[in-house]
Amino acid sequence: MQRYTILWADDEIDLLKPHILFLEKKGYDVTPVNSGADAVEACEDSSFDLVFLDENMPGMTGLETLTQIKSLRPSTPVVMITKSEEEHIMEEAIGSKIADYLIKPVNPNQILLSAKKLLENKRLVSERTNIGYQQDFRNISMAFSEQMNHEDWADVYKKLIYWELEIENTEDKSMFEVLDMQKTEANANFTKFIIDNYEEWLNDPDSDRPVMSHQLMRKKVFPALQENKSLWFLVIDNLRYDQWKVLQPVISEYFRVEEEESYYSILPTTTAYSRNAIFSGMMPTDMAKFHPDIWKGEDDDEGKNMHEEDFLLRQIEKNKLNIKSSYHKILHVNQGRQLVENVHNLMSNDLNVVVYNFVDMLSHARTDLEMIRELAPDEAAYRSLTHSWFQHSPLLDLIRSIGEKGGQLMITTDHGTIRVKKPFKIIGDRNVNTNLRYKQGKNLGYDGENVFSVYKPEDLFLPKVNVSTSYVFAVEDYFFAYPNNYNYYVNHYKDTFQHGGVSMEEMIIPFITLSSKNG
Repeated sequence: MQRYTILWADDEIDLLKPHILFLEKKGYDVTPVNSGADAVEACEDSSFDLVFLDENMPGMTGLETLTQIKSLRPSTPVVMITKSEEEHIMEEAIGSKIADYLIKPVNPNQILLSAKKLLENKRLVSERTNIGYQQDFRNISMAFSEQMNHEDWADVYKKLIYWELEIENTEDKSMFEVLDMQKTEANANFTKFIIDNYEEWLNDPDSDRPVMSHQLMRKKVFPALQENKSLWFLVIDNLRYDQWKVLQPVISEYFRVEEEESYYSILPTTTAYSRNAIFSGMMPTDMAKFHPDIWKGEDDDEGKNMHEEDFLLRQIEKNKLNIKSSYHKILHVNQGRQLVENVHNLMSNDLNVVVYNFVDMLSHARTDLEMIRELAPDEAAYRSLTHSWFQHSPLLDLIRSIGEKGGQLMITTDHGTIRVKKPFKIIGDRNVNTNLRYKQGKNLGYDGENVFSVYKPEDLFLPKVNVSTSYVFAVEDYFFAYPNNYNYYVNHYKDTFQHGGVSMEEMIIPFITLSSKNG
């Protein structure tokens, strides 16, 4: 077992001999000194895992010593020990990045707890996390054999993400492989669940069904509108639940999370279908039927999301809402900055809708999959990249500004993404769409059952380009690949993040309601 080294500086160090002996019996090596100057000299000569520092010493004070030690050893944790409870001393110590603050008299167990917390925290957390997941593993696996509904599946997905994030933050990641296998099993069972229930959700209003893309504004956003209160509805493209969880601590500095819910994306889980469904309040066939002037299908060359604002305004009118609204689509950094500058003027609106094209801003190049793969080869790296991007983006400035001005905020996305690993061979003519997670066409050829095949698109409210049009959705972590140049295609797209198909990551969407800490 690793032995840790501790430097303890106190002008009455001889009186602390019992404490030092106690720590040494517990496996710590303690170097005692009786002045700030000696502590600084010791840090010049050696590195320590932890420093205990008395605040009130003659000569160089504890705070002065702390400053010098931090300049020599910025990463060494320092615990300030003081008789004084004066607030300004606490504030100065905290401002100087102390690791802990103890008030005299201290007993040996207080010292031991502080040392364990700072030096053995990662090991202890790793052990408890792995034990906790092992205990929950059985509960999650047993749930797959039971009759689960959409809420149960959302809960299972959140549990798996919880353990994924917990294990990611530990030193011992031995349980990752087990968790990965359980996620794979979960997605296989989730696929069966969607195949068995999806059509019923869309066609039977009395079925036990979740809120879906086309119902989101009517059921969640419009009811939240308040008189004399600006509601901001923020749709961040491709924001998965795990990504939301890494952004949450940053956003929580300005907003309280009032409610963390889920809704389900419609199929295909792509911007053209799911985001248009959000803003129109309709399924794709109804968009094509009632809004032929602005609906763009698979056979249209024009961009599929050029008319989101039109869909939104028509949905507001259909719901007879007498409100003042705005719509903003942020495709690049300068647009984001301009929106931040305009927040004050927009606070007079009842509803401000913002679409943030997260993936484009993250990658800076829509087609540069190689760069994304290099920067984010797995989920943990993708989350880290998300967090880094967010902290330096105008999006955080926007959220901060809304919070400072007391606005309401709802955050969601149109669909998630999944890291694809397994190719699935499919054959189609040149009119078949290019998405890797779903195909639409009239002559689709494939062998195997690892897909969700839809031969009557009208039953899922999906447009038919011609009478023999069918849809095929990739499931779990499969992606479609053509036999031509198969190996190149597979190597190029394997381990990239894709969407359009059936998986928990793509379909179970975070919907977060927040209130400003500024009232």
